[in-house]
Amino acid sequence: MSDTTALSSSAAGSLAGKSPTFDLFHVGNDHHPENGTLLGFWLYLMSDCLVFACLFATYGVLGRSYAAGPSGADLFDLPLVAVNTSLLLLSSITYGFAVLEMQRKRMGGTLAWLAITGLLGAGFIGLELYEFAHLIHEGAGPQRSAFLSSFFALVGTHGLHVTFGIVWLIVLMIQLPKHGFTAANRRRLMCLSMFWHFLDVVWIGVFTFVYLMGSMA
Repeated sequence: MSDTTALSSSAAGSLAGKSPTFDLFHVGNDHHPENGTLLGFWLYLMSDCLVFACLFATYGVLGRSYAAGPSGADLFDLPLVAVNTSLLLLSSITYGFAVLEMQRKRMGGTLAWLAITGLLGAGFIGLELYEFAHLIHEGAGPQRSAFLSSFFALVGTHGLHVTFGIVWLIVLMIQLPKHGFTAANRRRLMCLSMFWHFLDVVWIGVFTFVYLMGSMA
């Protein structure tokens, strides 16, 4: 009996005795596209752009609706906002130094620059919370007018993003000494870099469109 006939007889016998079974095969090749995580993160940033675009548009429509209340010229403390802006922009530079240290595979330098970046970001959030508390204490809370509602929504959303970025940065500072400069950690550092620089760009728009133009109203 030939091999083909033997296999056919064996298959027929197994089918006669029980229901057919199917072998499951595991494909070892990775079908995910190269740099798929970075592409996905770019798509997320584009969606975040739409969120901030809606908030800017809302402020553009409601930014002069004072309801007989105070305007931006009455409320904004430009020197304080300028210091806050400097902190955030400087944190973008320090994060760039952290990326350079990562590329040189210097763990100590990377962690040091990440820590400085986090402290600058925390200083930014602290001054922003101080500004919010001062405005609310003066009776200029988000419920006072449509202008203040849109202001708190736009600036507060940006502040929440910076807060989440600081949390992400802290998590990376824990993972890096534990796992080293793995491909995953390097990718996470680059994603956070894009996120942090994106927040800087948004804040430049906030500083110009909200604070500077509002102070001249």
